[in-house]
Amino acid sequence: MGSTQKKNRRMQSGQSLVELAIMLPFLLVVALGVIEMGRFMYIGILVGNAARAGAAYATESLVTSVDTTGTTTAARNDFASNGQIAANLNVSSTVSCGCDSGGTITTAACVGVGAGTCAAGLWLVTVTVTTSGTFNSLFHYPGIPSSITVSRAAAMVVNQFG
Repeated sequence: MGSTQKKNRRMQSGQSLVELAIMLPFLLVVALGVIEMGRFMYIGILVGNAARAGAAYATESLVTSVDTTGTTTAARNDFASNGQIAANLNVSSTVSCGCDSGGTITTAACVGVGAGTCAAGLWLVTVTVTTSGTFNSLFHYPGIPSSITVSRAAAMVVNQFG
């Protein structure tokens, strides 16, 4: 092996370290971004699951459809069962009524907790539960807010015969 080849080999080994030093910060930023996106999506899934849990409780009967305290408790319990703080979840629910005639729904006034009547079609009571929570990022990125409100809604038809 000649002296020229040994010299080239030493220069190339230093070049690899310089390339690593230049690329490492970029790779770390990309890795942190992927972690933060995953955390954001996870919170979105938990907030959506809590909305569905609240709606599932509210649609058990006509009586539970107007039980906002029970609906809120069901949603928050689902949120807390996944390691989150229940008080950090905001829950609201609305009840709407109407007549379903061949897939066309016309709205009607909800009266009490009893089923209404329709001239044609089936009486429907629908509960919509909306939940919202806050995603807090681990790191502060320039131009990106450090906390984002995540909101999800779930709507289900009430079981009137249960």
